Amino acid sequence: MTQDQHNPASDDEFSPLGDTYHRGPVILRGQMIPSDNTTANLLKPDQDTDWLHMDPWRVLRIQSEFVDGFGALAELGPAVAIFGSARTPRTEPAYKAARRMGSLIAKKNIAVITGGGPGIMEAANRGAALAGGKSVGLGIELPHEQGLNQWVNLGMSFRYFFVRKTMFVKYSSGVIVCPGGFGTLDEMFELLTLVQTHKVADMPVVLFDKAYWQGLFDWLEGPVKEHGMISSIDPHLFTVTDDPDEAVDIATSAIH
Repeated sequence: MTQDQHNPASDDEFSPLGDTYHRGPVILRGQMIPSDNTTANLLKPDQDTDWLHMDPWRVLRIQSEFVDGFGALAELGPAVAIFGSARTPRTEPAYKAARRMGSLIAKKNIAVITGGGPGIMEAANRGAALAGGKSVGLGIELPHEQGLNQWVNLGMSFRYFFVRKTMFVKYSSGVIVCPGGFGTLDEMFELLTLVQTHKVADMPVVLFDKAYWQGLFDWLEGPVKEHGMISSIDPHLFTVTDDPDEAVDIATSAIH
């Protein structure tokens, strides 16, 4: 018997309350029998779409992003994430370095994960793809974003930054952070916070381009530390280098 089926009583089981109505495991009789049914309610046209913008529906969208992300990446194998600016031109040394790093990682049979955009992300994906490796792009819906770059061979776009960052951390065994802006800094600081507070297992983190990052750490070790906002930065928390080969060796060192 299907759900919400109107079930007349059999000849030898008449109810003084009239017909019996089954709604799943619930039995309804007499005046308790509804005038509608679950399937009809599901299929009827709904002119009110406010529910699309309410938090319960957002929770389901968030849940579906986690499910889709886990499903897409669960069998990826070992991977290293490369973060960096979407604005880096292809003629810049940083672009060429990211492309080399992507290629070197792929040649170790390790997947490369980026944010899937242009610039540094494109360079790393390009290097990995041309080396015959797994080139992963985890994009984000933004008003002026161009979508996933053409060198991604496994890609997914997310609505929510926090879901996307969960995928980076969950499926990466090492990270290389190239020069970048707010988005790159956000990814870097969240990762360092998770590692420093032992919310994730220790993983090698490499900052590429010493000159680019030096000012930031002068500020952290200067005014921030002097105001008592942080302790001395743990020298084992990350490595800073100008050598793409060294960056790859360190970032892949936890993968056996």
